[in-house]
Amino acid sequence: MSGDTEFRIPTELQPQQSDVAYDLSEALGAIISVRAGIPEDAFTASILGTERAGHGVAIGDSGLIVTIGYLITEADEIWLVTQSGQVVTGHVVGYDYESGFGLVQALGTLDAPSMEVGSTNGLQAGEEVVVAGYGGRDQSIKARVAAKREFAGYWEYVLDEAIFTSPPHPNWGGTALISSDGRLSGIGSLYIDQVLPQTQSLDGNMSVPIDLLPPIMDELLTYGRTMKPARPWCGFFVSEAANSLMVAGIYENAPAAQADLRAGDVVLEVAGEPVEGLSTLFRSIWALGSAGTEVPLTLHRDGDTFEARIQSVDRRDFWRSPSLH
Repeated sequence: MSGDTEFRIPTELQPQQSDVAYDLSEALGAIISVRAGIPEDAFTASILGTERAGHGVAIGDSGLIVTIGYLITEADEIWLVTQSGQVVTGHVVGYDYESGFGLVQALGTLDAPSMEVGSTNGLQAGEEVVVAGYGGRDQSIKARVAAKREFAGYWEYVLDEAIFTSPPHPNWGGTALISSDGRLSGIGSLYIDQVLPQTQSLDGNMSVPIDLLPPIMDELLTYGRTMKPARPWCGFFVSEAANSLMVAGIYENAPAAQADLRAGDVVLEVAGEPVEGLSTLFRSIWALGSAGTEVPLTLHRDGDTFEARIQSVDRRDFWRSPSLH
C-alpha cells in the first residue's frame, strides 16, 4: 500500500499544461487526500494496518469520492483534504471487492472541482496519460500505458483487463489515471515491478479500469455493496513461483485456516482438475458456485499429496460493514 505525499515527483516527470489539451489545474484539483482510521479489532487491521492514507477523486457534484477500496475497508473514521487545504470528514459508502473500488461521501461541501468519469476502452498501449495524486503537479507523473491485460492478485482477486502504466507513481494508492481527454480512466491500486510479463523488468503501476464502476454504482450507493451472489472466499494468500501455486499466508479463523491449510502448501488441483496460474486457480474456485460452496483442493505438503475441503464463505461476513446514511 502506498503512503501519502511523502516526497516530490522529479520536475522532469511532472506533467505540464503544454503536455495536455485539457485544463490540468482543474483536473488535479479534483484529487483528494484520503485518510482512514480502522479499529484495531477489524478483520483487515493486521494485514492493512489501522491508519491508511492515499488519494481519491471527486466525481459528480455531491461530494462523492472514488478511491481504491483497501484504503477504506472497515474504516470508522475518514478525513478528506482538498487541494486548497480544506478538511472535511467523510463516511464509507461502499466497497466492491471484485473490482476493488471504494466510494466515500464527503460530509460537507467540498472546495474542489469534480472530474468527469471517462472510459477505458479507448486507451491504447503507448498512449500518454497522467497518474495524479493529491498535491498538484508535484505529486503527479507523466506516464504511458504499457499494457492492458489480465491481472491476478494473491488475495483471491482477478481483473479481466487491468491497466498498466510506466514509470510508476511512488504513492499509488487511489491515484487518478487521467486519459488524454482529461477524464478519469482508472484508479491506482498497485506498484508492479514487471508490467510486461515475460520481458525485462519494467516498473509501473496497475490501475483498476473505471469502466467497472458505472454498472455497480447504483447498488454501491444504495446498499454499500453489489447484490449479485458473492463469490466463494477461502481466506488464503497464494503466490505463483517456479511454476507452482504456493499458499503464502492464511487469514486467522478464515475457511482455509479451519480446513488446516498451511503456509507452504502447494495447490495442485481444484475439484480434481489441475490448475496452473493464479487466475486459473481463483476462477476455478469461483466456478464451483457462490459463497458457501465447498471447495475441494488437492495439495502437496512435505512430500505428501492430500485432499482438503474448504467451506467457503462470503468474505464480507468477516468485515465491518459501512454504515448507510
